[in-house]
Amino acid sequence: MDALRRWWRNDDDPERRHVGKVDGQAHRQRLGQQAETLALRHLERAGLKLLRRNARAGRGEIDLILRDGDTLVFVEVRAREDGALVAAAESLSARKCAKVRETAELLIASQPAWQGLYCRFDVVAITARGAHNHIDWLPDAF
Repeated sequence: MDALRRWWRNDDDPERRHVGKVDGQAHRQRLGQQAETLALRHLERAGLKLLRRNARAGRGEIDLILRDGDTLVFVEVRAREDGALVAAAESLSARKCAKVRETAELLIASQPAWQGLYCRFDVVAITARGAHNHIDWLPDAF
């Protein structure tokens, strides 16, 4: 989707090129929401069912929580433009993985229906390539 690339590069709004830190953060949040929507559509087409989006617990957040049969799937969505120094899939640090796991534990503890389910941690990496996006779904990534 060309819109993701434009959001990433700020092509939609010439004034956005001169924004401060606060506006830049809002821009990244909109980009993240758009990437999460693309990832969610991709996973739903594969048969997964959405349980929660942007689930917060403690100091962490999980982008998407879905159900795949008897498996609870916690998804981290990463987005980058083609040619970025670090590819989307490679941008996930060990620290971020640990934070996602910690947040998942807190969420499971607060949801009795989720306790006892098998859990999986997936990554959906989206690379904006011109008018198209390349989506890599990495099940059981960490």
